[in-house]
Amino acid sequence: MLVLVPVLVLVLVLVLVLVIVIVIVLVLVLDAGESAAEREPPDGGQAMPEIQTTVVGSYPIPDWLPALPSQQALRDATAVVFHTQELAGIDLVADGELYRFDVIHPETNGMIDYFIRPMTGVRAAVTREELRRFREEAGMSYRAEPAGVVEGELGEGLLNLPRDYRRARELTRRRLKFTLTGPHMLAKVLLDRHYGDRAALADALARVLAAQVAEIDADVVQVDEANIPGSPEEGPWAADAINRVLDAVRGEKAVHLCFGNYGGQTVQRGTWMALVDFMNRLRVDHLVLEFARRERAGGEELQCLKELRGEIGIGLGVVDIKDNAVETPEEIARRLERAARALGPGRIRYAHPDCGFWMLKRGVADAKMRALVRGRDLFAGRSGG
Repeated sequence: MLVLVPVLVLVLVLVLVLVIVIVIVLVLVLDAGESAAEREPPDGGQAMPEIQTTVVGSYPIPDWLPALPSQQALRDATAVVFHTQELAGIDLVADGELYRFDVIHPETNGMIDYFIRPMTGVRAAVTREELRRFREEAGMSYRAEPAGVVEGELGEGLLNLPRDYRRARELTRRRLKFTLTGPHMLAKVLLDRHYGDRAALADALARVLAAQVAEIDADVVQVDEANIPGSPEEGPWAADAINRVLDAVRGEKAVHLCFGNYGGQTVQRGTWMALVDFMNRLRVDHLVLEFARRERAGGEELQCLKELRGEIGIGLGVVDIKDNAVETPEEIARRLERAARALGPGRIRYAHPDCGFWMLKRGVADAKMRALVRGRDLFAGRSGG
């Protein structure tokens, strides 16, 4: 009996050691699993491609929304817009800018009025004399009337972009871009009877927008500026106002620049070369630039983008939204290849349409998104990226 005691003690010690070893192994495995989960990128664990696909913002209004408008219909339409992009394989999605939907003006995407009308200090009613004055102002020949008349200090009033963002955020698990119109463009469409200086007006608008943007935690916040390409001389004060908004952004900072799109027409005349200094002034992570239409018009402006600061990423427009013809993946891959050769490795961060889709039929917009993703994938396969 006395002989068995040491044996039992030895067995108990061995069992205890084995239990300790098992516990240590389990802890290490679980820890490794947690670390792997922390490292795992979104969207099913697949690493994000070097060049990501995205949209500029707007999407055609689904037919049922103006027919039977309601908050539920707006939510449903936004969910459809997200799911359509997800099915196409878009990496960074947007809400189609449906948050700006106005049943009284369903044909527009609210790029101006949605931001201006809720603000305090702006009068919507415009007199005949004020119309005349506005039409005499340079650079606004494409717009018949001002969006409003500034009569006092601007305030946010009922504008509530954080609410609009939250409504969209709960409808997708993808990386999300939130877009808003920038202070330069908004300043250009107002008749100012208070500040007496367009730069001061733009700065006041920027302060209102920055306060709203500071409460939005989107993966990317994009400021849209479609007027500055036609007025590069206004670059210094425009950049100051835009930077005030960008400085409030909590995520990735983007600025979309294009030469306008109304009824499939280019609104602004100009060149990217004339805007290089302006773009270098921006405190931005990446730019979202129109290029597909300019290539088709014979423009060769890629070289000037080599003068941009190295930390500014380039988003390249490779889908022409002023044309109903759907590009082939091969066309899109060729545009990316041409740009990559001109700009060098790592400079292109996003591939996207030239501008928003809102003036196209849904079927055309959807086909263009699918072609965009396939073309990017084709380019990535050829380049090894």
